[in-house]
Amino acid sequence: MSLFLVDSTLMNSYTFLNQTERQRVSDGAVVPILSGCKSAPRQLVLLWSQLGDFDSLEYAWWLQREGQRLQTEGVVIRVIGIGNLASGQRFCAYTGFPADWLFVDPAAELHHMLNLYPGLSLKIPPLSATQNAWLNLLLMCAGIGSPGTLTEVFRGYRGDRQAPQLIADEETVQAGPLPALKGSFFKLAGGKGFQRPFELATLRLRNMLEVLGHWRTYVPNSAYLTQRGATFLFNAQGDLLYEHRDRAILGFASDMSNPLSFLSHLTSEEKINNCLGIKRNSRC
Repeated sequence: MSLFLVDSTLMNSYTFLNQTERQRVSDGAVVPILSGCKSAPRQLVLLWSQLGDFDSLEYAWWLQREGQRLQTEGVVIRVIGIGNLASGQRFCAYTGFPADWLFVDPAAELHHMLNLYPGLSLKIPPLSATQNAWLNLLLMCAGIGSPGTLTEVFRGYRGDRQAPQLIADEETVQAGPLPALKGSFFKLAGGKGFQRPFELATLRLRNMLEVLGHWRTYVPNSAYLTQRGATFLFNAQGDLLYEHRDRAILGFASDMSNPLSFLSHLTSEEKINNCLGIKRNSRC
């Protein structure tokens, strides 16, 4: 679900988040999630799934890729991920994601309070809670209760001409058993200037190997393996400008080719609105 300039009945999400405290990864302090960002023109609040989830790692990568642009546009970022302090510390050490921006919620309480999609929740009586969670996760990876997941997996292998190039030609990527690959290698699969075949799949393989190598740190409680997240964008007044509630694994954005494209759309709409409101009778 994605929407722009939503009805005022949904504004409670900002009030709720503004009054909520969680443990901050940078110092372990329990503080309000939105502390230090209330005067920002835009506040991007993300609820992530498990910190060892593909979605969380990939979203962090995009935020860092677009970091300079976000800063220029006055966007401050706050993220709540499922995990504990050790999960958050490992996540930031691996991804380079700013620990000041990341908060942890071990039992996914915020996700439940905001009625986010818990994922497939089949319960087979002979299986334990952990075994059921794994079963549901595997079924979701196969696309059951997780629409679009298989399509997104295949996009990582076949490439995407609507997406930007992900690995610079001079960059070197080390993904486990594969030899170190330079970004220029992917030109052999089709060129440059767009997401080439196997480019995204290589980044996802690197993430998978990192998580599997430190599984207990990233996923201290497997009960929340299927829980999905959400994206909320507020203005300085706390108005909800944009919302996306995840419905699938690898479905953390409405446009997976460019997950932060909604910010550009909003910028264009705001320019048009300002033009109509301030220069209604002149050219903009």
